[in-house]
Amino acid sequence: MTGFRRGVRLGIDVGKARVGVARCDPDGMLAVPVETVPRGSSTISRIVELATEYGPLEILVGLPISLSRGETASTADAREVAGQIAQATGVAVRLVDERLSTVSAHAALRDSGRTQRNSRKLVDQVAAVVLLQQAIDVEKSTGNPAGALHNPPEPV
Repeated sequence: MTGFRRGVRLGIDVGKARVGVARCDPDGMLAVPVETVPRGSSTISRIVELATEYGPLEILVGLPISLSRGETASTADAREVAGQIAQATGVAVRLVDERLSTVSAHAALRDSGRTQRNSRKLVDQVAAVVLLQQAIDVEKSTGNPAGALHNPPEPV
């Protein structure tokens, strides 16, 4: 664990209808699902509650970059949500490439015998677990945090 910064982390998978939330233990041994938060007017306040409850060192928000490395409407949405989380929590937010996390989540759920229909609410949590675990693994193997630190805009 060379250079691994000890501390709880939250992983956030931003979707159009739901936001998946995962967390890890302070030693980064295991990322686990926390909950699926519906998108709406109370999304950020619920994430603030979870951040208060778990006291994370940082929050990792999945950045859905296209396979051709381009940005999409979903990328812009994730950046916006990351900024709202950073401002509302005061916790460092990192944007982490999560191109294949949802695909991996669907595959894991399918392998466990769940259909796509009966796993809709779980897939966001599992995607958050995947992106968080990948970020932990990157930091443990390189000694550097995964992704890029999000710089929220200055308050007006």
